Amino acid sequence: MSKAIAIVRLRGRVNVSYNVEHTLKLLKLNKPNHAVVYEETDALKGMLFKIKDVVTYGEVSKETIEHLIRKRGELAGKNKVTDKHIKANTEFSTIKQFSKAVANGEAKLKDIPDIQPLFRLSPPRKGFKSLKYSYNMKGDLGYRGEAINDLINRMC
Repeated sequence: MSKAIAIVRLRGRVNVSYNVEHTLKLLKLNKPNHAVVYEETDALKGMLFKIKDVVTYGEVSKETIEHLIRKRGELAGKNKVTDKHIKANTEFSTIKQFSKAVANGEAKLKDIPDIQPLFRLSPPRKGFKSLKYSYNMKGDLGYRGEAINDLINRMC
């Protein structure tokens, strides 16, 4: 059983190599402050190693996934994701149950038909520490583990 990884793009396009930009495009992270949630795989780990100087990532909790889907989840046509839509189109009856399944690796966000593949977030309240240094050097980039939940909640 694998975990869900949240990835948030922090830096823009200036002075970014082609390979990094291509990897970001594959992950659907085209603009800063966009977030995606993927299941942890070996291929994803390799991609994250390549783009660690442009994004931040970590293991996301089921509460944060639920908050993201309720507040920033969009269907086609700019409609919000509701419990009613989840019940009608998936085997889960509420967003809470679905987010728990995503966090445990039993479901994917793609299981919801017509959902946008990314979450558009605003810049975090209280700002960033530094977009030049990694998280373990008192910055914001790279792997941050469970602290990604705090950042995403500040950005919602």
